[in-house]
This record gives sequence, structure tokens and C-alpha cells, in this order.
Amino acid sequence: MQTNSIDVMLRRLVGFAGVMLVLSLMIFVLARVVPGDPARIALGPSATPEQVEQMRLEMGLDDPIIVQYVNYLGGALRGDFGRSLISGKSVAIEILELLPATLELVLVTVFLMVVISVPLGVITARYRNSWIDNTGRLFSIVGVTMPSFLFAILLQLAAANFFPGWPILGRIDYTLAAPQGPTGLLLFDSIVHGRLDVFVSALQHILFPALALAMAGIGQVTRITRSAMIEHQRRDHVLTLKSFGVPDRVIIFRYLLKLSSIAPLTIMGLEFASLIGNAFVVELVFSWGGFASYGLEAILQKDLNAVMAVVLVSGFFFIVANLIIDVVLLIIDPRLRFKEAR
Repeated sequence: MQTNSIDVMLRRLVGFAGVMLVLSLMIFVLARVVPGDPARIALGPSATPEQVEQMRLEMGLDDPIIVQYVNYLGGALRGDFGRSLISGKSVAIEILELLPATLELVLVTVFLMVVISVPLGVITARYRNSWIDNTGRLFSIVGVTMPSFLFAILLQLAAANFFPGWPILGRIDYTLAAPQGPTGLLLFDSIVHGRLDVFVSALQHILFPALALAMAGIGQVTRITRSAMIEHQRRDHVLTLKSFGVPDRVIIFRYLLKLSSIAPLTIMGLEFASLIGNAFVVELVFSWGGFASYGLEAILQKDLNAVMAVVLVSGFFFIVANLIIDVVLLIIDPRLRFKEAR
């Protein structure tokens, strides 16, 4: 059994490495064929043709495209994505400074998705076709169909009218000094440094952005959990447990929930990965200043080095999230190990 699991994970790792290689090649080629000279973008419109040509030589843009890609791939493997064409700073350093903000937002978002959507899916399945079920389904439909930026704006309006003292911009109160390290995640770092005031302020600031970002995932996971619970309720072993008088709460939480968790876990893994790159709208509304909004700004300004780095980092998190979900699913459902090992 253990050998099967190791073989499955090794195949996954090889496949994910191939995906990252293909992704790096695709984004590199796209960055080279889009209109705009990277050297001209870096120097600005007032630069002379001689200065632009000198910059092209320094950036290696006159080398064959294969040589350029190999050099870029080698640098990316070392964590060197080049310098920003706009700011002139190291792209890797800029990403390291901004990534913790988005990562913290996404982690809290996924936590809200789990604690809200799974119980809601269980309850709506338990009281199928009742007013509780209808209300839950309506809530999930609204969550899936309404854009996250609209939820963000509605939450800001609600805060302004009903909670006037609630913070709606930034990550922390401007009167407080954020703790220095070790992770850049304010909620975690404030606990490490014993700063209760920073923890409370960071929690207040992150609640509305995370809730706005989580609504689509909450609606989707609720619907999938409900469908999976209803489907497994018809299984023979569940009907047998009911016929023996096993209480419903035991059947739900000990058997049904585990059987029904495979599809919701898969969706949560995909949501976590996609939120890394798709949180820019909520970050802009709440002035969050994270990795996602940095990527949007890089696209608008044609900062090609930054754009390529953002895509690669987002792809890396997508792959890592899927790998973690695969491990969890292999633990939950041993049948998958034997199915993959065939």
C-alpha cells in the first residue's frame, strides 16, 4: 500500500514538473511576441535609439530565442526572474514582499469556505426540499453568480452604514507597527510576537476581503457537498446503517461526510490555486496591496519580466495545491491508490 502511494506521488511530481516547463515556455514565447520592445519600456519614450540598443544587448534580447529561454529558465530555477522594466528592482524581491499579503488573504478565504460551505451543504442535504434547503440553495446560487468585486463593494457599504468603525482599507490600522517577520503573515506574526492589538486589527481588516473573495467558492462547494451527500444517502451501506437504527448524526459525520468530501476537497484545491492570481479585484477594492494586484499592474504597464514571474509563481501554487489535495484524497480514499497504481 505504501509503495503504491509513493509510485503515485512520483508520477504526480514528474507530471507537475512537465507542466511547469511547458508553462514557462508558453509564457516566455508570449512575452516575446506581444507588441512592445522590453528595452524601450525599461528606458521610457525619451531614450535615444543608441541607449535602447545598448539596453537590448544588456538584456540579451539580440540572442537567439532558444538561448534567451534557456538563460531565463536557468535564472528562474535559481529564483532570479530578472528586473522589473518599470521600477528597475528585482522582480523576485518585489514578489517576496507582496506575496505574504495575498497568501494570508487566500488562506483565510479558504478557511471561511470550509467552515461555512461544508456545514451548509450537510444541513441542506439533511433537510432536503425544506425551506432550509431552499434558502441554502438560493444562497449558493447568489454566491456563484455574483462577482466578487460586487460583494466587496456591498460589504464596504454595509460597514459604512451599520459598522462605521469597522476598517475597510489596508491590512492593519495605520497607528500600529506591523511586526517584522518571520513570515509576513500578520495574523501569524502577531501571535509569534505576542501582539494582541496587531492580531485583532489584522483580523478585522482581513474579514471582509476574505468573505468577499470566498463567496463564489462557498456557493460552489455548498452545492457540490449537498449533491454528494444526497447521492451517498442512497447507497446500500447507508440504508443498512439506518435500518439498524444508527442515529443520523453518526451516519452523517462518521460515514457520509467522509465519502462525500472527495469532490469538495478537489474544488477547494482548485479554488486555493486560482485565488492566488484572481484576488486582484478584491485587493484593489480594499487597497490590500498584494501579489495579485501587483500582477495586474504589471500587465497594464507591460512589465514583461514581472508578468512572466507572476504567471510562473501562480502556476507553482496551482500545482502545489493540487499535489496536496491528491495526497489528502489518497489518505481519505485508499481505493484511489490502487486505481492509480494499475
